[in-house]
Amino acid sequence: MKQKKLLYAGKAKTVYRTDTKGKLIVEFRDDITAFDGGKKDVLKNKGSYNAEVSAFVFRYLEENGVKTHFVKMLDPRHMVVNELSMIPLEVIVRNIAAGSIVRNYPFKEGSKLNPPVIVIDYKDDSRHDPMLNDDLIVALKLATPQELRKIKKMALEVNALLARLLAAQGITLVDFKIEFGRKGKTICLGDEISMDSMRLWDKKTGESLDKDVYRFNKGDVMAIYNTVATRITRSKKKR
Repeated sequence: MKQKKLLYAGKAKTVYRTDTKGKLIVEFRDDITAFDGGKKDVLKNKGSYNAEVSAFVFRYLEENGVKTHFVKMLDPRHMVVNELSMIPLEVIVRNIAAGSIVRNYPFKEGSKLNPPVIVIDYKDDSRHDPMLNDDLIVALKLATPQELRKIKKMALEVNALLARLLAAQGITLVDFKIEFGRKGKTICLGDEISMDSMRLWDKKTGESLDKDVYRFNKGDVMAIYNTVATRITRSKKKR
């Protein structure tokens, strides 16, 4: 498979067309950003850690019946995926109150959310990803009511599977962001699932194990990413 024309360059990933119809290559770069791009750095090996975790999680989800865009890894930072027509929604599943939900609403940091809370934002940097409700999503023709129900159902399935996977390694899944796309009429999970898109806490110490380490200068973020990648990708052998 040969890498062809640049299709899209985001904050931390670059997507390329290939010489195979319906297949794309996603490059996980070493760029790291926070606060809408207000804080930026390039950190060695960051891309490969996120790619490793994303590939592992996609395989795990596929094994458990969740359709994703993942095909295979070409090397430690280049992933082959099925091309999707992406739906411009960021679907956030929250199990514990932390981050923006605490800043914007009267939740206490660390309080459990049972059942989990699903928040959906409009993926648009120019508008700072505003929150949407179901009526707005349908009115904007971003998804049909049937698709929206499917997206929420899949998000909760991913949450349950991911929480179980991480709990086995002593990690609490606080919240995470995922994106979906269409392959024909089928809704599939796309984008990535990594330390950039999950909020993780160590079950024993409460230590942050995700991009919050970078956001709030909590320590050596690459040491944390390395540790988390090792813990997560080791988990399959223990299930």
